Amino acid sequence: MPRPDWAPLTQAQFAALAGVSRETLDRLAAFGDLLRRWQVKINLVSRASLEDVWRRHFLDSAQLYPVIENAACPLYDIGSGAGFPGLVLAIMGLGNVHLVEPDQRKAAFLREAARITGAKVELHVQRAQELPPKSADFITARACAPLPELLDLAVPLLKPTGICLFLKGREVEAELTAARKTWTMRIQRIQSQSDPTGTILRLEDLHRV
Repeated sequence: MPRPDWAPLTQAQFAALAGVSRETLDRLAAFGDLLRRWQVKINLVSRASLEDVWRRHFLDSAQLYPVIENAACPLYDIGSGAGFPGLVLAIMGLGNVHLVEPDQRKAAFLREAARITGAKVELHVQRAQELPPKSADFITARACAPLPELLDLAVPLLKPTGICLFLKGREVEAELTAARKTWTMRIQRIQSQSDPTGTILRLEDLHRV
C-alpha cells in the first residue's frame, strides 16, 4: 500500500497525473460520492482506502488506460466489485467495457454507478466461467484472485491474441512462480503509479503447460 506518510491525492493532482478532462473528473467525483454512500450499506472497499480514494482507487485504475492500445476492443473486467478498474476505464472513454460481477448487491451498485456517471458498460451478473469463450481482447482484474486461479478464469474468455492486465501487490513474484507451474506466458511488469509496492502485469501468449 502507499506510504502512510503520503498525503491523500487531491482531485487536481489526480487530473494532472491521469490527464483527464474536467467533465471526466466530475463524473469520477460523483462515482466517489456514491461509493461512500453505498459503503455504509455493503462492503465494497476497505474503509481506510476511502480516505485516499483518488490514489487508492481512481489512479490505481486509471493507470491502465494508456496501456490499452485499442479503446474500441472488448475489455472484460473480472470481479468488478466496486468498479475498479473497469468502470473507471469506461468513464475515461473506453467504449467496449464489460463488467463481470456475480454478486447481486455489488452488481446493483455497479448498475447505479454506471447510470449516474453515464458510463457505457455492459454488466454481466454471472461468473466469468459462464461467459462465451474467446470474447475478450483485454481482461482486467484487481483484488480478484491469486494469479494461478485468475488465469484459470481469464484465459478461456481471452482471444488467442488477447492481453491480460492485472493489478498486483507485493506478492507478485510469488504469484508468478506459482502460475508458471501450469502456464507459459510472455510477461511485462509495469511499475504502479499509485503504490510503490504494486505492479501492473501485462500478460500475453498464454498457454497451459
